[in-house]
Amino acid sequence: MPADLKVTLLQHTPLPERAVASAGRLCYAPVSAAELKQTMSDDDVRRLVRGLIRSGHMSALEHAGFTFAVDGISRACSHQLVRHRVASYSQQSQRYVRFGPEGGFVIPPRIASSPEARAVFYEAMDDARRAYERLVELGLAEGRGKESVFEDARFVLPNAAETKIVVTMNARELRHFFSLRCCRRAQWEINRLAWTMRHLASSVAPLLFEDTGPGCMTGGCHEGKMSCGDPYTEEEVLAMDLVRSIGGVD
Repeated sequence: MPADLKVTLLQHTPLPERAVASAGRLCYAPVSAAELKQTMSDDDVRRLVRGLIRSGHMSALEHAGFTFAVDGISRACSHQLVRHRVASYSQQSQRYVRFGPEGGFVIPPRIASSPEARAVFYEAMDDARRAYERLVELGLAEGRGKESVFEDARFVLPNAAETKIVVTMNARELRHFFSLRCCRRAQWEINRLAWTMRHLASSVAPLLFEDTGPGCMTGGCHEGKMSCGDPYTEEEVLAMDLVRSIGGVD
C-alpha cells in the first residue's frame, strides 16, 4: 500500500511572533518581557520581528517553538530529517510496533510513473513484507519476546518502509531547515515535507517565516557549482501554498 504524506501542526508557542518580539526587545528595555508582551502594539511586534531578522539577532527566534506530527514518510526521509540536530524527535519504533498489513511503503514518483519500474518496486516490497512476516512467525514460534522478534525481523524492511515521527523545532532552526530542504536539490521527499511544514508554520506566524526558503528565493543560490539553475518563481510558490490550503495538509 503506498503511503501518503500527512503533516499536522500539533502545537506552537502561543502568540509566537509576540513572544519573539518581547524577547528581542527585552535586551534593550528596563522592564520585564511579560510587560513588554502585554503593552506592545501589533505594529511594534511587526517592526521588531522584521528588525531582529534583518539584523541577524536570531537568538530571539529560538523562543518560539513548533511541533509537527509527520505521517507517511519513508525511513530514508526520516534519516535525513533527524540530521537536523537543533530539534527534538519522537519516532515510531520498529522494535515495539509490528510492521503489519496496514504498514505502507513510500514509492518515488519517478518509479511510480513507469509501469515497468513500478512493477519491480512492488515485487520487492511484497518480498520484503513476506520475509518480515515469516521471520515474525518463526520468532514467535520460538517463544521469544515480541520486541526481540520485531527488532530482528525489521532488518529485512527497506528504506521505503513508512514511519511516523513527531518533530519540534524553534523558529530559528525552521528557517535554516527551509533554506536547505526547500531547495530543488534536496531529495524529493524531504523537499515536499519542508514545503508543507513551511506552509503550516507561515499560516500561524507569517512574520517569522516570510522570506524563507532556498537561496534562490532569499537573495541568491548558495550551491555554487551544484546549483540546479532553476530558481523557484513566485507563481510556483503561490501555487504550492494554494494546493496545501485547499486540503493538502492538516
